[in-house]
Amino acid sequence: MPNVLYFSDKALLAGIQNENEEALAYLYKLHFPMILHLVQNNNGTDDEAKDIYQEAVIIFYEKVREGSLELNCQIKTYLYSICRRLWLKRLALKNRFAGIVSESDTFVEVENDIAEATEKEEQFSKMGEALALLGEPCKTLLEDFYIQDLSMQTITDKFGYTNSDNTKNQKYKCLLRLKKLFFNIYKADVVK
Repeated sequence: MPNVLYFSDKALLAGIQNENEEALAYLYKLHFPMILHLVQNNNGTDDEAKDIYQEAVIIFYEKVREGSLELNCQIKTYLYSICRRLWLKRLALKNRFAGIVSESDTFVEVENDIAEATEKEEQFSKMGEALALLGEPCKTLLEDFYIQDLSMQTITDKFGYTNSDNTKNQKYKCLLRLKKLFFNIYKADVVK
């Protein structure tokens, strides 16, 4: 659930300008999954994604602190474009990428990647809202299975279900409720 103090890009920027470590930590956690996805889908590892993202956050942080940041888009879009460029350079250095990075910019449209990443980020946000509305024990059960990667038997023991089949049945019911909540939130945003 987002920290209310940093719910908007403007609040995050103000927090970083005021040297608030919570703002920087929140920013770091907020958009990392998007960058992890980018790097993993382009021959990268978790550690490489962490390195790339840390470099991008440092660049962003320094520009904010210097007052030289000209932000004409959302923070996540800005960070994505920095990470993408850094990753392309790293791939070029590792000889995994055919051609020179400057040549690749001619062929690759960053706008499409950013639009796709933005859409996925919005869907993740709506899914987070739906998960928050889901309630217990469904919320914890789904988080344990999909996020914590716990086995069905571990979840069965944790929740005190009689067997794994009952746990699977409960998980299925929880998924149906989550799906319904997600689409209700999605429809409500489309109507706005």
